[in-house]
Amino acid sequence: MTRTRLTAVVLVLAALATAAGWHRVARARAPAGGEPIVHLTAKKFEYAPSEITLRKGVPVILEITSLDRDHGFKVPALGIRADVKAGATTRVRIVPDRTGRFAFRCDVFCGSGHEDMSGELVVVE
Repeated sequence: MTRTRLTAVVLVLAALATAAGWHRVARARAPAGGEPIVHLTAKKFEYAPSEITLRKGVPVILEITSLDRDHGFKVPALGIRADVKAGATTRVRIVPDRTGRFAFRCDVFCGSGHEDMSGELVVVE
C-alpha cells in the first residue's frame, strides 16, 4: 500500500471514528524507540478527540490533521501555538511541565461555531 493511500485510509477511519463518537479521550502511546504520538483531527467546529491525557515531564508529539480548512491550535496556559493547514498534518512537540487541565482551542476563525472548537489537555503525574 502506498503511503498516500495509507494516509487516506487513516483519515477516513479517523473521520468515521469521530462520527461514531469513538476516541473522545486520547492517551499518548509511544511507538517502539520514539516519543509518544497523539493523533488529533481538526474540522469545523471540533477537535477529535476533545480530551487528551498526558504525563508530566514526558515529551509527546501531537499530530494534528485538518480535515477541511485552515485551523489554529492554541494552549494559552502552556504557551503553545501552531497553524494547521487544510489537508495537512502539523506536528507539535509538548513536554508538560505541570499537572492540571489546560484548555486548547482553534484560534483561526473557521465560521459560525468557531467559538465552540475547543478541547482539553489533562496532565497527570
